[in-house]
Amino acid sequence: MRAYHLEATRPDAVRLDTLRLVDAPPPRPAAGEVLVRLRAASLNYVDLAVATGAFPAPLPLIPVTDGAGEVLETGPGVTGLKTGDRVIPHFLPDWSADSLPPVTGRRMRGITMPGSLADLVAVPAASLVPVPEHLSFTEAATLPIAATTAWRAVRTGAVRPGSTVLLLGTGGVSLFALQFAKASGARVIITSSSDAKLERAKALGADETINYRAIPDWDARVLELTGGAGADLVVETGGAQTFARSLNAAAIEGTVFTVGFLSGDGLQTSLFPIILKMLKVVGSNTGSVADLREAVGAVASAGLRPVIDRVHGFEDAAGAYATLARGGHFGKIAISLDDGR
Repeated sequence: MRAYHLEATRPDAVRLDTLRLVDAPPPRPAAGEVLVRLRAASLNYVDLAVATGAFPAPLPLIPVTDGAGEVLETGPGVTGLKTGDRVIPHFLPDWSADSLPPVTGRRMRGITMPGSLADLVAVPAASLVPVPEHLSFTEAATLPIAATTAWRAVRTGAVRPGSTVLLLGTGGVSLFALQFAKASGARVIITSSSDAKLERAKALGADETINYRAIPDWDARVLELTGGAGADLVVETGGAQTFARSLNAAAIEGTVFTVGFLSGDGLQTSLFPIILKMLKVVGSNTGSVADLREAVGAVASAGLRPVIDRVHGFEDAAGAYATLARGGHFGKIAISLDDGR
């Protein structure tokens, strides 16, 4: 089968000259597992972090956490699935529900076990979620990390009609959170450095937009837009350089749902906003299979469609990484495995 091996890491994220296309032996499904023919994959920043050595992983490996495909074969003891079923494998296959499993022995697709840049993958049957009927494989491949994270953010922040949600940037998590928050009846404020992206966000339902290049003190602008109240939920995707402003922009007893580290993970900030406003600062490690199932159910019931900026062919997987590394995209970067067949 075709597969990519990440054989080493380099600090140059654009070259990715250790990502090699190989002819690998096809896996076989063990007891309780399903063999999935992957049709599409999508990139997250953790994939870029793995490829550049910023996120440690045992090498060589078949990279990329997220994908979607169809059942090709079921292993012994598997019920409820059949050949041809369209499915989404979860990133953390052993986290079925409730509490996050211990770090020791925690398996992660595309990091500690084979990921989505291959024709075939064997995964636990319990980690699979059906693809919504209205979505393509490429759209479905964007759901495991970004949609699950956004769904947990909206649920953790108890978003409901009348809530105000603040989103930083227009990446995959932010745009899924925008759609989930609007479906929940919330008011959404979103930031970007691009007026064109902000207009696209308005078309998806954003109520207020802030260009943070034009308004560097965007947290003060959030307070102004909310009459001093702040946002009930801040989905904090920026990291070290945005965290303090996110705390300032949050409402009393609000939630700062911490997702990303785009501007770094080394943090120095005052504890006073957290203490004085009794903020809930919640870390995110995606979510469980049950969370993915709920997020997919919300996508299906509301007829939502993932926002995909660009789809690269399988032969251009390195180009997809480079697109993600350059930034400036709106939504998700996907890879089709069906090209050239």
